Amino acid sequence: MTTPGSPVIGVLALQGDVREHLIALAAADAEARPVRRPDELAEVDGLVIPGGESTTMSKLAVLFDMMQPLRERIAGGLPVYGTCAGLIMLADKILDPRSGQETFGGIDMIVRRNAFGRQNESFEAAVEVTGVAEGPVEGVFIRAPWVESVGAQVEVLAEHDGHIVAVRQGNALATSFHPELTGDHRMHGLFVDMVRAAG
Repeated sequence: MTTPGSPVIGVLALQGDVREHLIALAAADAEARPVRRPDELAEVDGLVIPGGESTTMSKLAVLFDMMQPLRERIAGGLPVYGTCAGLIMLADKILDPRSGQETFGGIDMIVRRNAFGRQNESFEAAVEVTGVAEGPVEGVFIRAPWVESVGAQVEVLAEHDGHIVAVRQGNALATSFHPELTGDHRMHGLFVDMVRAAG
């Protein structure tokens, strides 16, 4: 149950684990709703880009006429949080892009797709995240990317096995892992706080 004045946060609902993010955002006191069209994007105070398949997400964003509106709103300061494939979509550069793959951009970083291995090499790990209190968060890594390098304006929030797995630049937040699959809503709480501060 959200409280009056809760920020309206969308979850990009083109592909990926949308429902889990909607539940986690509601638990973190946001009014959560799916976003598929430019008019729905125009109505939100913040946006989550979920995990899924970044190549498919890129193609569907073009198909649904969402690529340019998303780029413009993110560049304009819309608070945005990308998980796993969402992290890839927020990168300014992908090391090994699939043919025709585009990103929304927003974070000055270079990412490597599927860096932690294939689906059968998925794992969970405790991750200490700067800005998240009360101990490490449980990170679920599924065909997860990692951040190869970041620009001067990017704050590294977490690493795992020597690789960057959480970053923030201004109003953009991204993690390699899936916090929405754990029942621990502190990462979503951090993002909701970012949206409140931006509002």
